Amino acid sequence: MIGRRVLSMLKSRGAAAEEGKAKTWGRRAVSGALICLTGGVALSALDDLVIYHSCSSKALEKASKNQAIIEAIGEPIVRGPWYNASLAVAHKRHSVSCTFPVSGPQGSGIFQLKAVRNGEDTWFSILRPRDWEILIMEALLHVPGNEQKEQTFRISVSDNPPLECKPCTACRVQPSASAEENQPQPA
Repeated sequence: MIGRRVLSMLKSRGAAAEEGKAKTWGRRAVSGALICLTGGVALSALDDLVIYHSCSSKALEKASKNQAIIEAIGEPIVRGPWYNASLAVAHKRHSVSCTFPVSGPQGSGIFQLKAVRNGEDTWFSILRPRDWEILIMEALLHVPGNEQKEQTFRISVSDNPPLECKPCTACRVQPSASAEENQPQPA
């Protein structure tokens, strides 16, 4: 009788140990999945920060060459904090739209830009600096005035000078079908 009780107790402990191993394995799997997910989110955030830094550096370089911006807010032009910026990436991180605050000795403002980059993505592309080509850049600047009124400027920054508007002489207007043909006919 005692032998049966000891034997049944040993069998029940073995089953409980196997259940515990299954629970332990499940917990390890969930923990591993959560760590991978957290790492992926952190890597994506780091990649966005690198994109923001490279795009805003290129924009500041471009703005420091623009006389209208320098006259409005002065030099040096300083980039605002990254957490006040807005960044939208698209087309497998080959296109970016970025808005970030700037300030200078005479005023402050916001730079808005759209940029693209060429090249391939690799596993280690986050380690390389990226060269962005700014397509469109606009500066919205606020200059507080002491004796004058406060001023707000919108300055478009472009590498290419604006094209002159010329009438098209090569195009010819082709006459359409006669007006009578286009009129509804009575039935």
